[in-house]
Amino acid sequence: MIFIAILIGCILGALIGMNAPMISYTYSSYLAIAVVAALDSVFGGITSVINKNFDLKIFATGFFGNAILAILLTILGQRLNVDIYLAAIVVFVGRMFVNLAIIRRYFVDKWSKKFEEMKNKKGKKEEKIETKEEVKAEEN
Repeated sequence: MIFIAILIGCILGALIGMNAPMISYTYSSYLAIAVVAALDSVFGGITSVINKNFDLKIFATGFFGNAILAILLTILGQRLNVDIYLAAIVVFVGRMFVNLAIIRRYFVDKWSKKFEEMKNKKGKKEEKIETKEEVKAEEN
């Protein structure tokens, strides 16, 4: 279900992005850091769904709180003429990689178990065929 929502969001974002006006260079750094912060929250939300402890309040406050904090760091850095926003990027991207690793492990384990079950079912079918052949051979 969540993957359908992600897919719809990506399609809508692409359609809006193609038809939206260009962002000026002045605001592009603010938007970039806000997008990175929002993506961090999305990956964190997916991870919490996998861990079965998702809370919409925590997700929403983290989504907007991270984006606002990142924008404020960018503003402060520009006022001080120091690239403070790089610290936020390092933290958010690092957390995104950690969350992506958790998501990847979950799906690899899930698919491995599914393939193992399929292998076991196939093995049981072969055993049944062999036992039927042995019964027929004993009858003859």
